Amino acid sequence: MEAAPGVPHRRHDTHEAVLFGGVYGAVLASSLVAALTQHGHSSAASRRYDALWVLVTAFASALAHGYAHYIAERGPRRHWTSLRALADEWPLVAAVLPTVFVLAGAGWGWWPATAVEYPAFLINIAILFTLGLITARRSRRPWPAALLLGLGDALLGVIVVIANALIH
Repeated sequence: MEAAPGVPHRRHDTHEAVLFGGVYGAVLASSLVAALTQHGHSSAASRRYDALWVLVTAFASALAHGYAHYIAERGPRRHWTSLRALADEWPLVAAVLPTVFVLAGAGWGWWPATAVEYPAFLINIAILFTLGLITARRSRRPWPAALLLGLGDALLGVIVVIANALIH
């Protein structure tokens, strides 16, 4: 979308990119773990494969999202826009790394390979809660309201993940 004449192009700020990518990545990671657990095995080898699959999917999602931004925001004399749009997707990949660590750790024998979806799910819900809390505090909401908004955001994330698991 091109800015109106005389109006500068609106670039997504870092805070917005971190929040968007963090939420997207946490929901993506939880949904993938739910799907892989439901349709996969719980051996150490399968957990290593799951960790790799989550990481590859995160990179593919970041690439697709960055590409969509590039196409949507294309304009004259924006030669580096595509690379910047792709680089701006790092928070999505970063948000899946705790889940990749949990899965890989189970695959390497650091903890049991069975039931790792529960700690992965809890980590991602904590990420959603934290991002909701940060956003609420940044918008100058008082602590009680910010905590409620964080809980609401975490609950919404749980609903989205459950819906994704039921669809697959």
